[in-house]
Amino acid sequence: MATDGSKACENVADLGVEIAKLSGAKIYALYVIDLTPFGSILMDDSWVKNACAELERVGREAICCIERNAKAAGVEAAPIILKGNPAEKILDFAENQKVDMIVMGSTGKSGIKRFMLGSVSEKVVRHSKIPVLVARERIKPESFFSYSKESEKIPTSAAREETP
Repeated sequence: MATDGSKACENVADLGVEIAKLSGAKIYALYVIDLTPFGSILMDDSWVKNACAELERVGREAICCIERNAKAAGVEAAPIILKGNPAEKILDFAENQKVDMIVMGSTGKSGIKRFMLGSVSEKVVRHSKIPVLVARERIKPESFFSYSKESEKIPTSAAREETP
């Protein structure tokens, strides 16, 4: 489960934890410190070290949030912080660890913002050899799935429609 620490990723993390719980999977809470901006501009070494330390702090905070949610749901989670190009690192990690699915958020940027910044989720989807679940930020329901009497998984929205 890749995160950038955004609010969109927090909601996606809840979905990923629930999927892992239902399938009995382990979660890798992955945060990648994007070093690409630092390579193209001459910067003072101490500034770069301070910026990297701050990004690492943000990353630890983001993956700790996933770890807490996973632990509360009874799901095993391993925190991982990597440095480099986010899309490349996510793809390499997923392949090396032989994960079953990549779960990540999308901020929903479009037009010039997407062109200028690029989309990590789009790059991962285009180049991944395994399934990728990309979800956009939305209001967080109590549970993404509810269960019928026969213990079948039913999406929450479908369960609400059938309720008298």
